[in-house]
Amino acid sequence: MTNDQQDRITDALIHQYEDDLNRDYNNDNIQTCADDAYAAYQDDWDDYIRQEGYKSPEERAYEQSLLKLQALTIDEMLNLEVPPREDILSPILQTQSLNMLFAKRGVGKTHVALGLSYAIASGGAFLKWQAAAPRKVLYIDGEMPAATMQSRLRAIRDVSTSKAAADYLRIVNPDVNRLQGMPDLSTADGQMHVQELISDAELVVVDNISTLSRTGNENEAESWSNMQTWALGLRAMGKSVLFVHHAGKGGQQRGTSRREDVLDTVIELRHPNDYDPEQGARFEVHFTKARNLSGEATKPFEAHLHNGVWTFKDAEDVQRLRAEQLKQSGFSIHDIQEEMGISRATAYRLLQKTPKG
Repeated sequence: MTNDQQDRITDALIHQYEDDLNRDYNNDNIQTCADDAYAAYQDDWDDYIRQEGYKSPEERAYEQSLLKLQALTIDEMLNLEVPPREDILSPILQTQSLNMLFAKRGVGKTHVALGLSYAIASGGAFLKWQAAAPRKVLYIDGEMPAATMQSRLRAIRDVSTSKAAADYLRIVNPDVNRLQGMPDLSTADGQMHVQELISDAELVVVDNISTLSRTGNENEAESWSNMQTWALGLRAMGKSVLFVHHAGKGGQQRGTSRREDVLDTVIELRHPNDYDPEQGARFEVHFTKARNLSGEATKPFEAHLHNGVWTFKDAEDVQRLRAEQLKQSGFSIHDIQEEMGISRATAYRLLQKTPKG
């Protein structure tokens, strides 16, 4: 609220009830008089002051208290009641987690993001991951045509053994919002535009950073600061976020590496060395950061979407089979190494693990 607005409201309050208050006012006591007027005639003024943005003394004091940093003693910290983190999609996504899925264009990022979103919304499974119970998901899509989104969602729902309730997966799409325009989530205005939609969602999917964070240079750390602050705020509210992002020419997530600092899980999708575009969505899944994962859960695997159905197997098993096929075709160790884009040691290891007979 501007100073001019506040002065106007203060004057209005005092003039309206000046006779009842029976008090002269000046610059030194004007706010006290206004507070007294508000306290005495709150019911009469409620609609007006809310519309104008006036806040009661109690509201102002409460808002100021929220702005103060708090430091807890070790006992206060240990006795603080906080909800335990639970699996949203076991074992890769948890409550109150910040995550990223990235890949080069055309690998299958949105296929995966939509697939896991539907699994979470329906309490179902996707690839190697399982949702324990249905949870509400808000999917903010920054670039996909509505017709393509319809086609993909219909394909997912048709083959799913669990069905999501209508309001458990909601989609914000640019074609549907062509008049309003899609929000720039790196700005306060953009974040406010989606705040009401986010209110009851447990997972927010941002697909993708490039189209929904348009302020600043993505190669600079400062361009991520506003998004990071927003995401940390959502986490503090008990929500999880999945950012979908592009990979750069070198294969790493594009732009500043600072993004990964606060993230719990970072998943990279990449095409296998023998990938053929006619195969459609076929890629390897790698965990480049896995704060809460270990052992088998972090092992890379290959996934393939064929006729609407996903299949998957361990990436090393796929490599081993490929190496053996090349060997049987007369390829030398050097040729296998070059063909598969692996080291000589890896080629030897794969062939040694290949069952004989």
